[in-house]
Amino acid sequence: WLFMEGGPSGVDLFDPKPVLQQRDGERIDINVFFGDPGPLMKSPFSFKQYGDCGQWVCDRYTNLARHVDDLAFIKSCYTESDNHVPALYQINTGIPRPGFPSAGAWITYGLGTENQNLPGFVVLGNTQGAKGGSHIWGPGFLPSTFQGTLFRPQGNPILNLQRPDDVSREDQRAQLDLLARLNDEHLRAHPGEADLAARIQSFELAYRMQTEATEVVDLNRETAATRRMYGIDNPRSKSFGSKCLMARRLIESGVRFVQVFSDGEWDAHSKLTQNHTDHCAATDVPIDGLLTDLKQRGLWDSTLVIWGGEFGRMPVSQKGDGRDHNPNGFVMWMAGAGIKGGVSHGETDEIGYAAAVDKVSVHDLHATMLHLLGVDHERLTYPHNGRRYRLTDVAGERIDPILA
Repeated sequence: WLFMEGGPSGVDLFDPKPVLQQRDGERIDINVFFGDPGPLMKSPFSFKQYGDCGQWVCDRYTNLARHVDDLAFIKSCYTESDNHVPALYQINTGIPRPGFPSAGAWITYGLGTENQNLPGFVVLGNTQGAKGGSHIWGPGFLPSTFQGTLFRPQGNPILNLQRPDDVSREDQRAQLDLLARLNDEHLRAHPGEADLAARIQSFELAYRMQTEATEVVDLNRETAATRRMYGIDNPRSKSFGSKCLMARRLIESGVRFVQVFSDGEWDAHSKLTQNHTDHCAATDVPIDGLLTDLKQRGLWDSTLVIWGGEFGRMPVSQKGDGRDHNPNGFVMWMAGAGIKGGVSHGETDEIGYAAAVDKVSVHDLHATMLHLLGVDHERLTYPHNGRRYRLTDVAGERIDPILA
């Protein structure tokens, strides 16, 4: 999941609105999140149609644009939350409050991991830390063993993984065995403590990770040509490109779910042109590289790729040259496993303010995600507080028109 935190603007990236060009500067009656709304604002970017499908893409995403015939654009997404933290909770857990399992936790709970030496769910974060913190990749009321494992975006991705030089592997194994016996005694005295059981498992996972994780996160094992393909040779795209390449290596090694956070935020309350130009420059080549690499390595048909943030942005201006949060209508796209490429599903109204045709809720997105991973969203449940919960709560329908 290529997560564009902060709220990228659909009307400036993939969903151009001619009416905004025609009525630029006109004031309308519209509800916004912060303060008073400004006038309608045309996109500062130019658009061009790409591929056989004719999908419009802005002039800042020209490398990504080469893949539009393989992407399914969902242009009628909406959420119930117009502030970052509850919206981040909702897009990641289905519920706009903390304490509920994330999508990655649900998927790892339902499908497990293909490699016992690596976590089933890995989060490749950003330097400033996500709003909402670890709740957005946490296990909620699921056993803690299903939470996302956060890898650092700079330096050594996994701290304290390797044993000290003065401790042999045999000594470390003996220490862990002793710790396991003590923890088992403690667990028998406190039966049913899921967090304690998960803590015991985490020690064993960390021990097993010593044999494989260090190799998986070592991007120097890739060729110079591959690193260039992901934009790692360019300072503007190096960070996100490194995370995309690491995501491919993790998926290839059997990690079930990888969430890749963009660096910085698309939260352009002002200076939208500069903000989105910078973020497109940081993500365009890496996404192109990831999609190309998945196809070249035979991973395309077995890997689902999702792009999007917690909401979109308003069609009216804010602070002169920015846009406010817009939960009423925004764009996401999916690609890869089971997706029908070259399609555009749903529409917002003529100015891009609200989903108007074939509306897609967060629960619909999650139901579709689970279906593409081979899971029935209505059957993946967990008992908690006297009822059975699921990622899609009591709603959610597959988005069948985007399925192959």
